[in-house]
Amino acid sequence: MPHNTHDTDARTPGTATSHVAMDARHVLHPWADLSTLGRPESLVVSEARGVEVIDSQGRRYLDAIGGMWCVTVGYGRDELIAAMAAQARRMPYFTPFGDMVNEPAAELAATLAELAPGDLNRVHFTTGGSTAVESAVRIAHYYFASQGRPAKHHVLTLDNAYHGSTFLAASLCGKSADRTYFHYENDWVHHLECPVFDPDVSAVSAGQRLDELITGMEAAVLRIGAENIACFIAEPVLASGGVLVPPPGYHQAARELCRRHDILYVSDEVVCGFGRLGHFFASETRFGIVPDMLVTAKGLTSGYQPLGAVLVADHVADTLARTADPAKPVFSNGFTYSGHPVACATALANIEVMRRDDICGHVREVGPYFLRRLRELRASPIVAAVRGDHLMACVECQVPGEQGPTLRNQALARRVDHYCETSGLLVRPSENLCILSPPLIITTGEIDRMVSIVADSLARAERDLAAGDLG
Repeated sequence: MPHNTHDTDARTPGTATSHVAMDARHVLHPWADLSTLGRPESLVVSEARGVEVIDSQGRRYLDAIGGMWCVTVGYGRDELIAAMAAQARRMPYFTPFGDMVNEPAAELAATLAELAPGDLNRVHFTTGGSTAVESAVRIAHYYFASQGRPAKHHVLTLDNAYHGSTFLAASLCGKSADRTYFHYENDWVHHLECPVFDPDVSAVSAGQRLDELITGMEAAVLRIGAENIACFIAEPVLASGGVLVPPPGYHQAARELCRRHDILYVSDEVVCGFGRLGHFFASETRFGIVPDMLVTAKGLTSGYQPLGAVLVADHVADTLARTADPAKPVFSNGFTYSGHPVACATALANIEVMRRDDICGHVREVGPYFLRRLRELRASPIVAAVRGDHLMACVECQVPGEQGPTLRNQALARRVDHYCETSGLLVRPSENLCILSPPLIITTGEIDRMVSIVADSLARAERDLAAGDLG
């Protein structure tokens, strides 16, 4: 989306700077539209406070995407900033390999074990969500291979899932739009039917949909062979795929199927965890399951530092130790910045703020209001659906009678996104979707402001559509 390219330095108002030009010449952005590479169109974001960000010209925007699902306790939290600075002064880094540990990493591991469901008491730190997902699958491979079952290495995942952008994590993703000219693992990664159930548009009941999905999963296990499958990975709610909510009981049924076939269940809570659905972790509290592994990142530090983690059940970790080969006992997975002391200190401060301010309770209070207000947008003729769970939601745009992410539907959503931005609201455009995941501290007044801007933007885009002007 083109932005105003008159960049001015926020520190010296009125002074022209070259940030946009430097970006255009030198930066290759994640998920960049390569057809616009080199054009000076980027929005330079210079400051942030609370639930707002400020661009280099001093314009303020309500951040309805929480950075990238991650700025949960809001911008400018002095407690997190102080924790970062104090740890950096004391010790900014030391190797985490072998039997080395820093104090914040040990404390954070113990805290995560306390927050996690069941026997998820062992923590493997990574650098973010992608590396945590990749590590979880590697742990599953190691788990079965160390037992003399190396053939049990296939992975089940879901259509429309998003799990990251490293090689294996990207291979697990099921969003067709994300599969471009990169290479992916296709031999032992298998995508099952997306478990979305939207009662507003579904032609079948929730029970029927659940039966279809589990029958299909069982058929896939029989076709591939349970003796060949290491794990199944699933987001509680499929986030980047369009905030897709499964039918009630889906995760419980899938968990039981995995248990029967000796398949490890990996819950990807990179987005859903740390308060987004009203709890530190949603797997057990919201969806009634205790997975064998749980992946977290993003809200773990509220985006203030890069950090991810795999929470591993005791029965898995104990098996790894018991079956370790005396000739090759090393767990050869990890990263230079695993358990980074500054990141772990930030996460501990973040958890303290969340507990003190009862952030999860606030989400449980305002989340239903957020969805209720957004669902009013279904009255627009260019809104196909509004769906979500607490403070993650999606408004699906469509030209009347034209379903799916067609070119016109994508152009329509981009127009909505553009009007939102010019009105001081940043939403996340994805194909024909407008995704919203605001900081968890958002108030009902700010929700009202957000919905008002989206409603006005939809109306303006609808007028453009009627005039035949979608660009």
